[in-house]
Amino acid sequence: MRRTIAFVFTLLFGFFNPGAQADTPAANTAAAAAQKQTIPQRGTLYRVTYRGNTSYLFGTVHVGKTAFYPLEPQVTRAFSAAKKLVIEVDIRNSTAMREAIMRHGIYPAGQTINQHLSADASAQLRQALRRYDTSFESISRMKPWMVANLLLVQEMARQGFPTEQGIELHFLSLAEKQKKIVQELETADYQLSLFDSMSDAEQEEYLVENLTELANGTAMKKALDLIKAWQIADARALDAALQEMQKGENASDRFLQKVLLDQRNPAMAKQVETLLKTDKHSFVAVGALHLLGAQGVPGLLRQAGYKVDKLY
Repeated sequence: MRRTIAFVFTLLFGFFNPGAQADTPAANTAAAAAQKQTIPQRGTLYRVTYRGNTSYLFGTVHVGKTAFYPLEPQVTRAFSAAKKLVIEVDIRNSTAMREAIMRHGIYPAGQTINQHLSADASAQLRQALRRYDTSFESISRMKPWMVANLLLVQEMARQGFPTEQGIELHFLSLAEKQKKIVQELETADYQLSLFDSMSDAEQEEYLVENLTELANGTAMKKALDLIKAWQIADARALDAALQEMQKGENASDRFLQKVLLDQRNPAMAKQVETLLKTDKHSFVAVGALHLLGAQGVPGLLRQAGYKVDKLY
């Protein structure tokens, strides 16, 4: 469950659709829909200020559906005022995505996933692949962490949440139309290298846990509950998700704790500090879990002395 939380809110669904286009139907119809409905708050939104400069931090999900759009007026006004859109990774850069996948998600020629899995794990994987009508040969050179993520993406799409309608692509489409600068906080290579840093044993554990939760329905139930919390800006439920992730005691949970809180959040906060010193208005869109708790990006900025207001 904790691995599903992390993927829905913070990591790399977009990497497994490298051909995704930013010109989404959601972006095209947002203005018209906005005139016909009361728009709910979604995710979480912060404003950080420093000497007259302002950076808005918006918590996203990396999958989506048409019903997510348009986003509510506070978000759209903050985005419109910004000269720069800042995101984790520009997933339109298919070349960088493919290179990162080949470097960190694919075994060298002559190696297969079978050589890195126990017999039990391999059997469980084959069973899962049959449920997703995916041949073993098509994933035989993928590393276990990548296969686990790929199956999670497929299941999310089955549930009606494709990556093509994710929040980042929505903002990227708008940024292109409004001729905004787009800046990455990280790179595809960096993000995938974090997964590749897991040992064979950790990757097998990661894969088996996800396969088990996909098979028994736990993964999607928890993920959909969390997406619902994001849809209605339920701060209590989002905070509970973070706390649940932090309770983990196995290797996968320790890895995610290290990646999310100990490594990525401080680095993101430092980059937002730079934005605040150089840019009059910027809009930062990152996975929602990056913005939660004392060690989230807003919390770290507040500790560093910046004025941080939670708008919702």
